[in-house]
Amino acid sequence: MGRGKIVIQKIDDSTSRQVTFSKRRKGLIKKAKELAILCDAEVGLIIFSNTDKLYDFASSSVKSTIERFNKTKMEQQQLVNPASEVKFWQREAETLRKELHSLQENHRQLTGEQLNGLGVKELHNLESQLEMSLRGIRMKKEQILTNEIKELTRKRNLVHHENLELSRKVQRIHQESVELYKRANAKSNKNGLGNHELVDAVDESHAEVRLQLSQPEQSHYETSSKS
Repeated sequence: MGRGKIVIQKIDDSTSRQVTFSKRRKGLIKKAKELAILCDAEVGLIIFSNTDKLYDFASSSVKSTIERFNKTKMEQQQLVNPASEVKFWQREAETLRKELHSLQENHRQLTGEQLNGLGVKELHNLESQLEMSLRGIRMKKEQILTNEIKELTRKRNLVHHENLELSRKVQRIHQESVELYKRANAKSNKNGLGNHELVDAVDESHAEVRLQLSQPEQSHYETSSKS
């Protein structure tokens, strides 16, 4: 008499259920090993018992098998369902179009256009937005003007410092001219020059001072004294 067909359903008796689980688990792992060896396949098997006990088998490693599964599954989904990706980008494009339309409408309202359909609340919100924008513009304008004033003050101080340096140089040159005039006057008195000659000597000394600023030259007075 042959064996009767076993009905595939949950075994009520816990002892029989545990015995059946142990036998079939071992048989399943054995078949997985045979499949991996005979067919050179990568096989991974994970089993949790009803008591949350883990049993696993992998021809290489469970981790690498799972990573390969996830990668292959994702690639297959992209190849099989390209239409879903197209629909996704279509939804994104529609969302961006709506946002652009809303921004354009808000811009027109801020410039005073298309205000007929707005109520008191919408107009109040629009007025608040304009006040905030004007406040930001004023603050930016004040900042720019403050920076320009600081820059002009810095340049003014720099020019003032340069003017002081030039004044000191002019004063020093004037002092040197006075000293030269005094030496020329003393030298002329020593040599007994007349008033006319003294005036000529002073003129020549002044000319010598003026020429000294550009290119020194030997004066006529020094040439005559050497001779």
